[in-house]
Amino acid sequence: MTRKRKLPSGVDPEYLEKQKKALLRKNRYVLYFNDSEMAAVDEYCSRFKVHAKASLFREAIMSKVLSELEENHPTLF
Repeated sequence: MTRKRKLPSGVDPEYLEKQKKALLRKNRYVLYFNDSEMAAVDEYCSRFKVHAKASLFREAIMSKVLSELEENHPTLF
């Protein structure tokens, strides 16, 4: 038997559903690694006990992308 999660008081359930749909990942991107790159990833995951490589890649890529966008944002002058 599953329990229903209690919603925080004052939060619109429709808003929460809209937020959940906005975060749904539906785009795919494939990466290829050579043997030494994959060995480095495996070493990192075993050393730091990372079980979900997809989330590791996603966080690493997005942190790089967002930091580059932050550093190179357009200016008015």
